[in-house]
Parts: sequence; C-alpha cells; structure tokens
Amino acid sequence: MSAARDYGLDDDYEWPRPPEGGWTADDLDELPNLPPHTELIDGSLVFVSPQTAFHMRTIRLLDRALSDQAPDEFEIYREFTVTLNDRNRPEPDVIVARAGADLGPKQTRLLHGDVLLAAEVVSEDSIDRDRETKPHKYAAAGITHYWRIEQNNGLPVVYVYELESTAMTYVPTGIFHNRLKLTVPFLIDIDLTAVNRRR
Repeated sequence: MSAARDYGLDDDYEWPRPPEGGWTADDLDELPNLPPHTELIDGSLVFVSPQTAFHMRTIRLLDRALSDQAPDEFEIYREFTVTLNDRNRPEPDVIVARAGADLGPKQTRLLHGDVLLAAEVVSEDSIDRDRETKPHKYAAAGITHYWRIEQNNGLPVVYVYELESTAMTYVPTGIFHNRLKLTVPFLIDIDLTAVNRRR
C-alpha cells in the first residue's frame, strides 16, 4: 500500500513541497487536499497516522465530560488547530478555550491566547511530539494547562501539568488513574474507566 493511501489519498497524489523557509500557519488554510488532521510544527507539515480505537474513545470521553461540566464562559473543541506562532499550528485532541474565541462556522483555528487547556492523547507515532515537542511549544505560547493522556491496560492515564509563568514551562501537578478530579481550569470530575462505554 502506498503512503498516500495510508492517509486516504489517491496513489497519484502529489505531496506538497515546502517553500524556502517552510510553511506558515496561514498556509494550512490554503494548501489543497491535505490529509485530515495535518499539523504544522516548526514550519513542517506533520501527517498523523490513522486513529486507534483507544484514541477515538478517549477523545470522545473527554469531549463529552468537559462539555457537560464546563461553565458558560468556556467552549470545548476537539481536534481543532491552534496558531501558536507563524511556524506552529498544532491540533490538540481536546481544547478548553474562552467562549468568546468562537468566531463563527467558518473559523478554522483558535489563537493561543484564547486557549486555557490543550490535551493530547498519545499515539505510537506521536510519543515524542506529545511528551516533548508540543508541551514545550504550548508552554512557550502561555497556555496555562496541558494534559498528556497515555494508555495503560486499555484505560487512560492523565498526566496533568500547569504553567509556571516565570520560566514559561510546565510543572507536573498529578497523575490520574481511574478518576480525574481537578479544580482548574474549572471543577472537573471524569470517570476514566468509562472510556469504553458508548453513553
């Protein structure tokens, strides 16, 4: 099977060739026929692997629970890009943003100043990005909260970080198995063992 078909594209698909200096955040809206969930990291396009069942179910669990529990001043997004700067536009799996960040149905991204939480569900191909690259970039952009979610025996384990604003780096505040209970960015209580439930 060809690399293009791995991303649901025709075999004769022509991969985009980067301009000198790399792509910019605005280019993601202009490039035709990119594979779903293409991200921009350091001016390079990143194509993600097909999603696993664990990944999809964990995103669904977090999206539903956060949407149910968020106060009106927050909006929950899933798999939506965030412009951190001109050369970085990643796509966190789940985002908590200020409700005022919603600019309408044609909006294609959020700006980092509107994002309070970025959450990433780790996949085999995203380990280094989710453990090292993305948290560094999210912290440098001033995003206050970061969650990294890993799989352990079929259940999500949530590693929670908060921004230390003097150094602009994340510090760990907890590792959560079975139940995620937090008071920031709002009161959160999620049964992580419910990841495989349909409702």
